[in-house]
This record gives sequence, C-alpha cells and structure tokens, in this order.
Amino acid sequence: MQLLAIAGASGREQRVMQFIARRLRRAGAPDDAIRFDQAHRRCPGDGQAGNLACTLSGSMRGPRRMFIAHADTVPLCRGARPVRRGNKIVPADKHTALGADNRSGCAVVLATALEILRSRRPHPPLTFLWTVQEETGLHGARHLRLGMLGRPRLAFNFDGGSAEKLTVGATGGYRMEICVTGIAAHAGGAPQDGVNAITIASVAIARLHREGWLGRINKSGRSGTSNIGSIAGGEATNVVTPEVVLRGEARSHEPTFRRRIVRAIEREFRCAARSVRNREGVCGDVRFDGRLDYEAFKLPDDEPCVLAAEAAIADSGCRPVRAISGGGLDANWLSARGIPTVTLGCGQENGHTVSERLDLGQFHRACRVALRLARGQR
Repeated sequence: MQLLAIAGASGREQRVMQFIARRLRRAGAPDDAIRFDQAHRRCPGDGQAGNLACTLSGSMRGPRRMFIAHADTVPLCRGARPVRRGNKIVPADKHTALGADNRSGCAVVLATALEILRSRRPHPPLTFLWTVQEETGLHGARHLRLGMLGRPRLAFNFDGGSAEKLTVGATGGYRMEICVTGIAAHAGGAPQDGVNAITIASVAIARLHREGWLGRINKSGRSGTSNIGSIAGGEATNVVTPEVVLRGEARSHEPTFRRRIVRAIEREFRCAARSVRNREGVCGDVRFDGRLDYEAFKLPDDEPCVLAAEAAIADSGCRPVRAISGGGLDANWLSARGIPTVTLGCGQENGHTVSERLDLGQFHRACRVALRLARGQR
C-alpha cells in the first residue's frame, strides 16, 4: 500500500527508489551493498534516478540468484490512491489506474530482501534489482550497469499476471515517430492553396486499417501488432494544418515480420503524402525516425531459472503455466545481455487501465514463491 501511494511514472522514480533504499538499510543491508547506477543519464528524457541494486553474500554455496521488478508506472496512474476492498486493492478514483504494474512486483522483491536480511537464515548469494523506465521502452534494463549485479546465474523478474504464470519469452518492439509536413493556408479564404497534414495522416491510417496492418496483424501465417498511439499538431481551425507528429509501434516475435510491418506503415504514409496535393499539384512530405526498443526472445525449455521457478510454484500448491508475452519485459534486455530471466506474476490484473486491481491472494503466493527461490530451496 505504501509503494502504491508513491507517485513515480517513468523517469520520475526517485521517491520510490529512496523508499526502497531506506527500508533496506533499516533491515540491516550494509551501505556498500546498495548501489545506484546512472542509467537514467542514457535513457531518453530527463530521468531522476538510475537502477537500484542490493547485493548480498551467500551463507550457503550456490549460483547467485537475482530478483527484479521495475519501479515506474504508466501516466494513467497519476494521482492514484490505493484502497483495499476485500481481497483486492483497487484505485479509489475511478479515473486512474492503480500502479500494481509494477509496484506489486517492487513489493514482492523488497519483502523478500527484507525477510532475508532479518531472518538470517541460510541463503545463496543474492541480488535484488529495481529498474527504471520500463514502461517507456525497457530503458533501465537496456542501460543497466551489469558490474553492480555480482554475476547472477539465475534471474526472476516479477511483473504482470497470476502467480502460477511463468513468462519464458516475449515479443520484440520497434517504436517510431512520423512527422507529416503539409502546406499552411487560410482554411476559409484559400484552402486550395494548402496541403493538410492531418488529411495525409488520416488517409494513411485509414489505408493501414483497411489492409489489416493496424492492431492485431495476421499475414501468411505470421503475426504481430501495430499501433498509432498519439498524434499532435495544428493550432487553429482557420488554418490548413502544416504539420503533425505521430508516434507508433510495431511488434512481432519474428524480426523479419516486424520489419515488414514497419515497411507497410512507412509505405502507406509515403503514398498518402503523395496523394494529397494543392491546386498547384504540390504534395506533402513525411519523415520517419524509428528504433528497435528490444528484440524478441524465448528461453530454452531446460533453462535453470525456468525449472527453479516451476518447482517453487508447484511447491506453493499451484500448477505452473508457461506463457509467451505479447509485450516487452525487462527480461528481454536482461536475457539479451547474458542473464537468462524468467518473469513471474504477482496478481496484477487489467494493467494500464482504470480497471486495474491487485489480487492479494495471488500477491502473497508470489511472495512465498520468491522467498523459496531466495533461500535456494528450489
């Protein structure tokens, strides 16, 4: 409840990190065990804080295990106030999301660290990691300073879903900015002299929708998704809009098909720009700026972190279920950087919506699973 009540959208995680660091120190974590990196200086935008890691030496032999959760929330959580209703935590305001994605993951990892520090029971070497700017493109994990982690061999990322779910793979994601340029003109006196950038964007989007290149995409046995998530431009109704900027994304588990989606989006916007002309025959223009945010991955069936997580879930009384995610996870970049990472749920439901809630039964089960894994029992 305390973590949910702290504001901290992507890039604004400083108060969350300070709260976690204080709790670790109060529980007895040595100052030199708690480290921040400077990932936020390499992330897009003006971030407040880097990733936070707490490394503990083991009191028993075994490979180092790492527990991860991202600390940021989506903008829809701004102003959220958590309230408990029965076995659920929900937002008090029906116009905000809750932030259980992913403060519940932060709480699982923090509760596990605190219990290890206080109980002094035997455990293998452990690393606890809280990342920044996951929601805007997995930037914290991408720019994480690996040297402060202590070389973990098994990694467990606590993020969305039920406590029996293990996400062993995830899609790759490409983000793009599309700048459409037209020609300004007086919308009442001489609209024929202008080229409306909004019209160009509308034509392109309509074509993409009609041809099946927006939303859920299935072409020749291949699948993916795409979205135009924002559009900005124009200042007055009496001006033919000269420029709009759109932001979108394309995702697929298959890199070649994801590139095909991107090419389809670029093609339709270029065609639309050529098709909208003023009375002099002058058309608009379009520019693209894109980047691969994260590549798709899938862990091998016998990956040690997957087998350990499955055993711990089974010991908690649940049947483990393997899944592949249609969204990106910190595990995408951690796995790509040489740390195979399985993702476990902690009871979050309906993330990124005003219907978001946290199932406390599932959350407590996730805490028990994490503690078993931290003690090296499975």
